[in-house]
Amino acid sequence: QVQLAESGGGLVQAGGSLRLTCAASGYTFSSYSMGWFRQAPGKEREFVAAIRWSDGSTYYAESVKGRFTISRDNAKSTVNLQMNSLEPEDTAVYYCAATMLKVLVSTTSYGYWGQGTQVTVSS
Repeated sequence: QVQLAESGGGLVQAGGSLRLTCAASGYTFSSYSMGWFRQAPGKEREFVAAIRWSDGSTYYAESVKGRFTISRDNAKSTVNLQMNSLEPEDTAVYYCAATMLKVLVSTTSYGYWGQGTQVTVSS
């Protein structure tokens, strides 16, 4: 069955960096677009970044543009999120997700989700 497993979260000071990795299994990874979302306490899950399966196009939320970079390695079935210049507002549980649909910024497009990894940025 499809499994997505995030890793790389942790506690970091403001201005620091973290690299999240999502390892996928149980499906043809290269045929799915991948996204990262996050959910802070008391808030809705929100789009962070996505990468399209067909041409590698990337998309970012305005709040992370220029600081975060999404990438994928089809040979390893992994998708990464490099997060630089982290801010306390980036504190959340980060989820990776997979979709075959064209719309990549909406949670409703994604049928497969990981369990999430906690990112905490201290001020």
